[in-house]
Amino acid sequence: MKSTEAINALISNEVGGIESGDISDGYHTFNELYEHRVRLFIELCRCYQDKAWYSLRHSDDSLINGWFVLGLNKEEGKQITYHLPMEHFKEVGEFAEELKKAPEFDGHSSKDVLNRLKNL
Repeated sequence: MKSTEAINALISNEVGGIESGDISDGYHTFNELYEHRVRLFIELCRCYQDKAWYSLRHSDDSLINGWFVLGLNKEEGKQITYHLPMEHFKEVGEFAEELKKAPEFDGHSSKDVLNRLKNL
């Protein structure tokens, strides 16, 4: 079992069924921080509308039920992407280009995304 899965299992089983998203650092819960990340990325993409795209499907035609991909840049080595909950799909459609399939994933990691955000 992965360490995060083990920790989440402990939280759910030993602390009265607390969801991991409800854990707080004393200021914000994980759920609140995730909501902030989603909102910040949507607004960043709104500022870069000429580079923003979204798709229900990955490049291999797979999808994750309840989620879609929002991205900046289609080119390999420049992609910045996140999966977002479907509740934001219509909003993103107001400014981003809808693609039938996402561009081929260039293998970027979370660290790559941070570096690419710095270099926008």
